[in-house]
Amino acid sequence: MTALDQSSPQRRTIAGVLTSLFTRGSTQFGLLVILIAMWIVFSNLAPGFLSRFNLNSLGRSVAIDVVIGFSQMVVLATGGMNLAVGAIGVCAVMTVGYLLQVIGLPIPVAIVATLAFGGMLGWLNGFAITRTGVNSFVVTLASASLFLGGMLILSKGVPLSALPPGLGAFGKASLAGVPALAYVALAIGMLLYILFRHTVLGRQILAVGASPRAAEMSGIPVNRIIVFVHCLSGVLAAAAAVMLTARLSAAMPGVAGDDWLLPSFLAPVIGGTALSGGIVSVIGTILGALLVSTIRSGLLVLQIGNFWLQLFLGIFLLGAILLERYRAALATREQTRRA
Repeated sequence: MTALDQSSPQRRTIAGVLTSLFTRGSTQFGLLVILIAMWIVFSNLAPGFLSRFNLNSLGRSVAIDVVIGFSQMVVLATGGMNLAVGAIGVCAVMTVGYLLQVIGLPIPVAIVATLAFGGMLGWLNGFAITRTGVNSFVVTLASASLFLGGMLILSKGVPLSALPPGLGAFGKASLAGVPALAYVALAIGMLLYILFRHTVLGRQILAVGASPRAAEMSGIPVNRIIVFVHCLSGVLAAAAAVMLTARLSAAMPGVAGDDWLLPSFLAPVIGGTALSGGIVSVIGTILGALLVSTIRSGLLVLQIGNFWLQLFLGIFLLGAILLERYRAALATREQTRRA
């Protein structure tokens, strides 16, 4: 046996180990390790990090970040992206505030109407993408400016703060020490998990993300799927906006917008959702959102400037993208070797 033959099993073993280390399941484990490390560091550097007040605030922030991440995740599943998540959020914030304060609708009716409005904005994105054939990046970039500018013109940038007290009470409520908003986020996560794991529609969405041409050849209505995920993304962005309005007890046009763009990508991408489409991770998105909120809360308690937050989030996003590329390279290499 030659030296080359002797080293081949070793190389295959190393490749196998690397592949197992960088699978999406191990990514979730890695996120847990990073989260634990972050909590240890922040609790030692700032004792106030583990205070009841900060933990309650963190829980509400995580809940909103999770739903924002879900809003982007469902579009990433098809290999697209939605740069209008924040703009739809602003539109939904001002819409629910207007319906409650100016029109005087009951809270449940106003929420349902706002979710429908968010879904309609998402539908417009999906319709434009499928009818024009233009990339989702370009369409949603344009619609983000259109939606945001239109809402700011209509609302004149004036916040609405005389909202029904019941909405604010729900935003601040807790059950068994867990914020009520967290239960909403978990319920949405369970529904999305069922959608992608146990329904034909979910499998069709992932098939479109894996290979649109193959999906179309197998009879899957690709254009309808793309319109649906953008519509769903709009509903989820509106849900996050309603949750944020409940948390703040006011509808302010300065919230959401561009501030949602980076977190919307960070949570799913860090959690293992593939930018190229075809693979999603609901649990990973929750962990990714928890990591983003933990970093934000820790830096706030330490009184570190917001520019450091943007730096850390950018580093994590870049690392997640590089990891995604490495996973793809390993998978391609493994397929080539087996062939």
